[in-house]
Amino acid sequence: MEEDTGVTPHTEGLNGLSRECKPLEEITNGHSNHKPVMNGVIIGHNVKDHTNGGAPLRSLPISTLKQNGLLQTLAAGGDKPNPAEEDSELEKAREEWEALENVQPALPEDSNPTPLISFNEALQYFQTTDLGDLLKNIQPTIRRTGLAAITHFLFGPPRLHRELLEERDLVFAIAQCTLDNSQTVHMRVLQTIYKRLIGSRLDCPRYGTHWENIGFQGTDPATDLRGTGFLGLMHTLYFVMDPETLPLARDIYKLSQHPTQNFPFSVMSINMTRIALQVLREEALSKECNRRQQVVGVLNEFYVATYLHLYQLWKTQQKTISDSGFVLKEVELFAKKNPKQMLRRLEVFLKERRSGGVPRGASPDPQAQQPSPSLVVKPEPREKRVHAGCWMLSEEWSEVLLPTVARQIQSLLSISCALYEGVLLLLLSCPSEHFMTVPRL
Repeated sequence: MEEDTGVTPHTEGLNGLSRECKPLEEITNGHSNHKPVMNGVIIGHNVKDHTNGGAPLRSLPISTLKQNGLLQTLAAGGDKPNPAEEDSELEKAREEWEALENVQPALPEDSNPTPLISFNEALQYFQTTDLGDLLKNIQPTIRRTGLAAITHFLFGPPRLHRELLEERDLVFAIAQCTLDNSQTVHMRVLQTIYKRLIGSRLDCPRYGTHWENIGFQGTDPATDLRGTGFLGLMHTLYFVMDPETLPLARDIYKLSQHPTQNFPFSVMSINMTRIALQVLREEALSKECNRRQQVVGVLNEFYVATYLHLYQLWKTQQKTISDSGFVLKEVELFAKKNPKQMLRRLEVFLKERRSGGVPRGASPDPQAQQPSPSLVVKPEPREKRVHAGCWMLSEEWSEVLLPTVARQIQSLLSISCALYEGVLLLLLSCPSEHFMTVPRL
């Protein structure tokens, strides 16, 4: 160690105050520490100057040590004093700095994250919960009276089978249920939706602006569930937890984050639930429910099919948020008139995705390889195409033309009944002397 280099203290008057310059000393790492003193008080950190095994830098924070380069030198192992002579305080500071480099911020949710919940588990919770009070307020079908009831009975869709009525009522009861912070299942559903869309494994706070990232309108998702209740979250849960529909859900979520075509993903999802509920209430899904002997599964797929139809319409026609009102009306009208066609479109879309193709409206994979010539599908003979065309025509007749003819007959019956009632009222209102009497022979 070299001896301290003494510098004569210099005192200079400054506005009536004295300024004292302490001697310049060297510390163990070779950096100088200049400490100006004003009126007997050291400006900056209270540091004792020692060069021979004293307690250097006793009150310096770790950040200052890092800036001075002392701890970097110690960590690198260069110019380090003999371990026998190393000060205990300095060793403690070095260990503290090494610990700071490896520390990770720990959130309360990180220590024990909420497990994901499947759709079937959430549905089982509602199946085993007493929903008697909610069942009193549901309206599973549209109340029709008079001529509308007669025409619906004659030309409308078939009624739902009696054994499916309880399942249908459960769906409408869930739509009446509100989000409850005290229910663990409710919170797990909310956390699962957020994690699956964002791709995070950490829990998020119950309230906050992070909910706007997945398309809610504010800091509390419960405020957006007034129209569909908890069923809106159940449908989104099904969307993100089903392995076949999850890629589509993420494609739609990606489009919702587009710079110009963005839209609120969760709010739009709730609107798809509202449309699906209305179609179920109008009994347009009864035929498919009777065929599959289930209501929840058909409604889930119809919700996804409706969202797929909106996604393809929004993406191909370059829609923006200003067009949302018109698009929703168009989607709702199409869904009510063509429920079976929408379910078939979803089936074809998922089948093409499973087979490795790029469904219409989906984002193409730039790394997808071109099929080999041996795998290219050859066009079918003309005879098969004719038969296929006849089959498609019969399907179109059964799905589109027959309902159209039924509506036309219904309109004619309504007009005929109205004319009959008008003539009858006219006859009853005329005096009896206006009518000619036929003379008896």
